[in-house]
Amino acid sequence: QVQLVESGGGSVQAGGSLRLSCAASGYEFRSYCMQWFRQTPGKERETVATIFSDGNTRYGGLVKGRFTISADNVKNVLYLQMNSLKPEDSATYYCAAGDQIGEGTWALCGHRYWGQGTQVTVSS
Repeated sequence: QVQLVESGGGSVQAGGSLRLSCAASGYEFRSYCMQWFRQTPGKERETVATIFSDGNTRYGGLVKGRFTISADNVKNVLYLQMNSLKPEDSATYYCAAGDQIGEGTWALCGHRYWGQGTQVTVSS
């Protein structure tokens, strides 16, 4: 049974940093690509970052240059390092795992499995 468990959320002042973790179990970690999403009430879910099975990464425009997605293939943990946080980064952050379709620039990542979410609050 696939399980994804996020941790690391919390409250921080603008300009600060947080590192989110997503512990994965129940499957071969590298067999799925993984993503971080975020959502606030009344807004559409936003793709924050993606890491593909070959290690390539992709970021949403609002976080590029500030956030870094990475994966520890030994510990089976996905990370999201968030620096220079802004109040508009406040959201519930979710990790997801799914099948990768394609490779390279045109690769897509499904999101079949989801974690429960972790709250990030950035105050000004």
